[in-house]
Amino acid sequence: MEKYSEIRVPIAHDNPSIKRKESRCVLCGKCKDVCAKQIGVAGYWKYDGNDIVCINCGQCANVCPVDSITEQDDTATLMDAINSGKKVVFILSPSVRVSLGEMFNMSAGELVTGKMVAALKKLGASYVFDTTFGADLTIMEEASELIERIKSGENLPQFTSCCPAWVKFVETFYPQFIPNLSTCRSPIGMMSSLLKHHFAKQQNINPADLYVVAITPCVAKKFEAKRSELTGEYGPNCNLVITVRELGKLIKQQKINFKTLKDEPFDTAYPTGSGAGVIFGASGGVMEAAVRTAYYLTTGNKPPENLLKFTALRGANNIKTAKVELLGKEIKLCAIFGTAAARTVLDKLKTKKYDFIEVMTCPNGCVGGGGQPKCSDTIATVTARANGLYGADEKMPLRLSYQNPQIIEAYKQFLDNPLSAAAKKYLHTTYQPRK
Repeated sequence: MEKYSEIRVPIAHDNPSIKRKESRCVLCGKCKDVCAKQIGVAGYWKYDGNDIVCINCGQCANVCPVDSITEQDDTATLMDAINSGKKVVFILSPSVRVSLGEMFNMSAGELVTGKMVAALKKLGASYVFDTTFGADLTIMEEASELIERIKSGENLPQFTSCCPAWVKFVETFYPQFIPNLSTCRSPIGMMSSLLKHHFAKQQNINPADLYVVAITPCVAKKFEAKRSELTGEYGPNCNLVITVRELGKLIKQQKINFKTLKDEPFDTAYPTGSGAGVIFGASGGVMEAAVRTAYYLTTGNKPPENLLKFTALRGANNIKTAKVELLGKEIKLCAIFGTAAARTVLDKLKTKKYDFIEVMTCPNGCVGGGGQPKCSDTIATVTARANGLYGADEKMPLRLSYQNPQIIEAYKQFLDNPLSAAAKKYLHTTYQPRK
């Protein structure tokens, strides 16, 4: 353990998500403070060899006042891939579209989707797709999985599994709850798997020559991309993860005038997903989206308006609870952000029962991710970003994952049905207890 671990968070030299520049550290203690109070890791540290386990969330980088702690910078690796002549495919997470503009003095929450696509094309992208398509896949699989668990009564509550820092938190500190984690891969995990195993063959591209880059607000995704469980026959399904901060810096380095770019659309092989996929970036959004589809799958009816704007699952409270009726049963829901808050819920599960629990590690979800632009007023900024996502959802003609025609076609062509053998092979995963 390093000399100053009683003051600051220790960072292993091979941490895939974050790094520290020693010469800048002023020993202010803010990194350890956020790790203890919001993340619930400092003070509960476990050891893996000589290093303390980190869940890779990057909140310590967000609060570091002198940029001593930063994300691992993979922009040079990205440019090498582009210049090598490989088919570089970018997939864009929902939250990026409401935060990237801040890197260019635009307002938090302002949608810059078309400018993002245009900027990536200028950087040399072969294709640019929206990860909300992968989010719709996740909703189809996770809602189906929830219905199966409710019917059987096994492994309830079901935990969402989109947040890799939360998944690692469970593996490290609460391995007894690993069976409760949804086996669904994250939207990035599903999307990159589909690209390597389906899209590449459709386009007559050697999957080994397809280089998938995820643009995301999350530094923990850098860890997720390296998980052996998400490596396929062609190597890692997601080859590289670039954060919002990295992308903003790269656009500036390449002297692209972001604000004057004309909007460009996503490539059409996998067009944008539904509004349900867009709200994945806000705390409660994954659960709200899954409930919309679970309601349809169990009733055959379109969700009512109160489920299309599930206000009980929205907002800045770090623990939100609600109820919904599915299969003639009252299903208890809990949406949490901050793994320290998740500890309080997990420790009471023997007496306080839930059926479905969503956890995101960062403030108000991915909108407050560890790779987002830094901000002086976290609450106001993440709220504006979340409102940008909810506003986008309300304006979209397609708001329900099960109605997405491209999702329907993907199941017809490649995946059969939710939870089929093919779906489980390409869209689901396993987890492991950690020291």
